[in-house]
Amino acid sequence: MTELWVVVPAYQEETRIEGALRALAAQRDLGFTLLVVDNGSTDRTVELVRAFAGRAPFPVEVLVEPEKGVGCAVDTGFRHAIARGATLLARTDADCLPQPGWTAAARAGMLACGGLVCGHITARHDEHGPVGRAAFRVLVTLGAAFGRIRPAHRRRHGYLVPYRMHAGNNMAVTAELYRAVGGMPRRPSPTDRAFINRVRRRTTAIVHRRDMVVQNSTRRIRAYGVLGTARWYLERGAGPRSTDPR
Repeated sequence: MTELWVVVPAYQEETRIEGALRALAAQRDLGFTLLVVDNGSTDRTVELVRAFAGRAPFPVEVLVEPEKGVGCAVDTGFRHAIARGATLLARTDADCLPQPGWTAAARAGMLACGGLVCGHITARHDEHGPVGRAAFRVLVTLGAAFGRIRPAHRRRHGYLVPYRMHAGNNMAVTAELYRAVGGMPRRPSPTDRAFINRVRRRTTAIVHRRDMVVQNSTRRIRAYGVLGTARWYLERGAGPRSTDPR
């Protein structure tokens, strides 16, 4: 028997988390437990999740992780899920909208490869309009291309497979592999690249599924501007800005 848990880190997400919860409730595969890991919100994030738990079509748990950082929240959530019997782990973010086939694709991908499964991200349709969505596509494509040619990502550094940029908000991994690589780095974002590189040093079992789709928030463009967001996706960090616009 496999046990799928979906982990959602959240911080100050009262305006967006209900959309994510509705999207998860609309999944075709509802055979999972949802774990929301609140990273010390002072708004109504936790209240809204607990209200949703009373009507959710799957079990819902809430954890509070006081140590700041997306990596801390994700790692705490994954390890809690594993301790509760999870063998399959999927993650999205509280400002994202997983499409109806997301959990089914994540489950199928993990069972088929026994490792890490990453999906396809698109821009949310309710933020910024066509121009913002187009800018998002360009920035993601630019960041992905840079990641492939970056010298630090080449196989000679002990990697078993070529680098490919994957978004942490659309990722699934077996509990066995998660433990084997030491988990998610416990730090503020960006953590996704560091985790992917841990996996690349361990296994070739990394697959990308086009049917595992999440609509991604474009609010980083508003918070950082186009040039600041480009700097982020080119792995130059946030500069003087906050590492997380949430």
